[in-house]
Amino acid sequence: MKLLVKIIPNAKKTEAVGWEGQTLKIRLSAPPIEGKANKELIKFLAEICDCAPSEIEITKGLTGKQKTLEVPCLPTI
Repeated sequence: MKLLVKIIPNAKKTEAVGWEGQTLKIRLSAPPIEGKANKELIKFLAEICDCAPSEIEITKGLTGKQKTLEVPCLPTI
């Protein structure tokens, strides 16, 4: 299932903020350097979805704040 995400890096803590239309806003404590924010995003979503991080894939937006992810098991958030 596709998930549209807007990330806010360098936040105090990692948390889902809410929905902005069809896009989920997520604050990440990691900086957007060397893929650290992407790794934290995948780890955070894996915990929420109760699936392995290897099952989640960023399909668009690897270097931007707007991302499209393929998530196999999305819970009701």
